[in-house]
Amino acid sequence: MPNKLIHSTSPYLLQHAHNPVHWQEWSAEALTEAKNTDKPILVSIGYSSCHWCHVMERESFEKEEIAAVMNENFVCIKVDREERPDIDHIYMEAVQAMGAHGGWPLNVFLAPDQKPFYGGTYFPPQQWLKLLSQVAQTFKAKRAEINQSADELAKHLQTSDLQRFAKDNLEDFFSKGELDNMFSILQNKFDAKWGGVDKAPKFVMPSVWMWLLRYHFISKDKAALGMVTHTLKQMARAGLYDQLGGGFARYSVDGEWFAPHFEKMLYDNAQLLSLYAEAFAITKDKFFKKIVYETTRWLQREMMHPEGGFYSALDADSEGVEGKFYTWTWKEIEAAVGENKNEVAEYFNLTADGNWEHGQNILMSEPGQSENEMSKEAKKKMFAYREKKSKPSLDDKILAGWNAMTVQGLTDCYKAFGDESFLNLALKNISFIEKYAIENGKVYRAYKNKRSSTEGFLEDYSFLIQAYRSLYEISFDESFLKKAEHWTDYVLAKFYDTHEKYFHFSSSDAENLIAEKKEIFDNVIPASNSVMARNLYRLGTMLDKNEWKEMAVSMVSKLAQIITTEPVYMSHWGILFAEIAEGVNEVVITGNDFLKVRKDIQLNFTPFAVFVGAESKSELALLKGRESTEGKTKIYVCLNKVCRLPSDTAEMALNQILMKG
Repeated sequence: MPNKLIHSTSPYLLQHAHNPVHWQEWSAEALTEAKNTDKPILVSIGYSSCHWCHVMERESFEKEEIAAVMNENFVCIKVDREERPDIDHIYMEAVQAMGAHGGWPLNVFLAPDQKPFYGGTYFPPQQWLKLLSQVAQTFKAKRAEINQSADELAKHLQTSDLQRFAKDNLEDFFSKGELDNMFSILQNKFDAKWGGVDKAPKFVMPSVWMWLLRYHFISKDKAALGMVTHTLKQMARAGLYDQLGGGFARYSVDGEWFAPHFEKMLYDNAQLLSLYAEAFAITKDKFFKKIVYETTRWLQREMMHPEGGFYSALDADSEGVEGKFYTWTWKEIEAAVGENKNEVAEYFNLTADGNWEHGQNILMSEPGQSENEMSKEAKKKMFAYREKKSKPSLDDKILAGWNAMTVQGLTDCYKAFGDESFLNLALKNISFIEKYAIENGKVYRAYKNKRSSTEGFLEDYSFLIQAYRSLYEISFDESFLKKAEHWTDYVLAKFYDTHEKYFHFSSSDAENLIAEKKEIFDNVIPASNSVMARNLYRLGTMLDKNEWKEMAVSMVSKLAQIITTEPVYMSHWGILFAEIAEGVNEVVITGNDFLKVRKDIQLNFTPFAVFVGAESKSELALLKGRESTEGKTKIYVCLNKVCRLPSDTAEMALNQILMKG
């Protein structure tokens, strides 16, 4: 008999629906049961492409003996961290506060009032069984001590990060000298040999490299650009990048991008579309274009719902073995390419004994290695052979925020390459979000055959606003700008904390958890507060709403000290810091050729500009008084409400943008 997870919209929870554990979703019903029975709660958090989550399920949650102990002593709740990042944030912080390393699976024991008192990550089966018994006995024997400990930990969780890191407004901090200091810090952390930040495991951290591209634009420092281009080429040369099918894995376990944790996440690849497209816009290096097109083909082939939404992730495992789909034995190489095996082996650095573990090979090419007819033909044959193998499982839930990030990636590709296919994909994707994730005046977090009942978080709203803003800038369709403005008003009404003047992660309509969190630190995914602040700044510029710009400047200035000293984990804040320090051009385009002129300008890297345009009349403040007469093209480039002489060609306007300052 299935347990209560059988009705979930989460593929991860559905994977556990036939465990003998009496799993429930996080719900009022489960929490009430804990209170009524006075049992401790076991919250087990993971996600569908998590390797060690699968291992712990096989070893423990599928075993009748272990399930019996769990069912007798605990109210057992399963959480998909991707559907409920609000719950994950709280209990991950709790486990880290206990002195344990964070990670997934995350297993946390709570008192019936949801306050945590013990937790950890993966436990082998015998250790898990022993721990279950110990926790159950201790909960009964030392209840008062557990309650006291849980109360203290809950107080810690309720303390805002802003109390520690936000300072009084430091608006005089916005200087190019501070940008130079941030660059020096990043330079010291840079791995000159392999690219990326010098450590292992190695995560991609897209906004770090996007900040460096902007720093290069301001400073003309070739070292900054070199750090980015070297990193992007190294990342795409080995196992982190799928040499046959396109798309990037989540991280590499080593410092060389060689052996990845083979899961592929939508959010990484969405941001990497932007990063590689921007690198191409600056360098015109065709290698970056190749990576973008291959990754986009992979998204369409393996990650796309027929109506245009994008799925969340591909698992690392197939047939219970991590990386089996992507790695190659010598026999498989022979079977795929036959007599060309030695040439193929040389091209991809493969050996008969394997270049990795257990006789397996990871495909790897040298940076800048050009493709020849042999390698192109070999790739086709190897791809066809691989397609017959057992494939990793697909997490086919569709998350609003991650899809909005993908819209952003596609709009950046459209700008860099001028290829309408990217625009069409972006429009199809936003239509999917509007059809399946927006209802009852709210954005909802997830969709899988049906919309989930969980309202979106600040992450979902902030990335959606960013997507609408970017779609307007590449289309001049004012309905997108109106939607960006509407959802910004909604976020200000439902998420804004008027005391701290930052945004809560959850809406004021959301259920009460034991702590209200605000997401401040940028990680692989930028912090939702930094994305929202940037929305306020750029939309404030485009809509001539100074109050929004002032809110954004205040948010950045109070964090200026930590932004400038921790640029790796404040990199998206750093992008906005640079925009404030440098200033953002308002580029206004009118006349019959307004769309062509926009496209011609945007083929270039213009990170410190926002674009507004119409053929003739518009209600937008920046367009009033600048309407075209007789269809003649006019381009106005303004900075801080000071305008240069209007120009009538894209080339003249681009020169004005690039000469800024």
